Amino acid sequence: MWTNLPSPVIVAHRGDKVYAPENTLSAFKQAAEKGADAVEFDVKLTADGQVIVLHDQTVDRTTNGTGNAAKLPLAALRDLDAGVQFPGQFPGERIPTLDEVFETVGKCIHMNVELTNYSTLNDALVPKVAELVKKHGLQSRVLFSSFFARNLQKARLLLPEVPRGLLTLPGLMGFWGRTFGWRGEYAALNPYMTDVNAGLVDRIHAAGKRVNAWTVTAEADIKRMIGLGVDGIITDDPALALRLRDSPGSCTGLGRGK
Repeated sequence: MWTNLPSPVIVAHRGDKVYAPENTLSAFKQAAEKGADAVEFDVKLTADGQVIVLHDQTVDRTTNGTGNAAKLPLAALRDLDAGVQFPGQFPGERIPTLDEVFETVGKCIHMNVELTNYSTLNDALVPKVAELVKKHGLQSRVLFSSFFARNLQKARLLLPEVPRGLLTLPGLMGFWGRTFGWRGEYAALNPYMTDVNAGLVDRIHAAGKRVNAWTVTAEADIKRMIGLGVDGIITDDPALALRLRDSPGSCTGLGRGK
């Protein structure tokens, strides 16, 4: 379970994102090889109801294609080059299915699966993801996260044994979630790093829940999160975060500045 991992848990945001195309098998394998405790990735449905791993609603930024992923069938999405942000370095990289991710790295690393059907909230994403988790027997390796509480409520009904983390937006947009929303049946609050301070960490910990901060990539920010005693650091550079966490000179939990 996640509570048995080192603290803070180092979660590779969309894989080894600084050094490999985000949300691809290469990015996840690199993160695992570098020693990340977990990977974070985003799932959504294709037009023909297949679960893929992709952050944006469209494929424009991360592939050589265009269009809304929810309106494209899996076959069309699989024809796209998902390695374009690293020209020539990852030939043949494709948008992976969740089934492929689970098959490739599911047994060797923990996974924060963000349910990102934010533009198609009433679709079948959550039950299909739950079915794949059960198919691969990964209940003890998965954490579900989402900005939408309804997604997490559905996940709780289908897989109550899988922990859930409520994501909150930065600043005022995430105020309700950080103040009241986290009191729901969640294992963790996942706030943006600039909203994390000693008071927030103490309040969540007092309720027996965890704090997983996102997206913490600069060295100074990683050190601040370690000093505040967060339970998880979601980062674009897992190797750097691991080095800082495991440094003999680190003083985890001592620097409680706000």
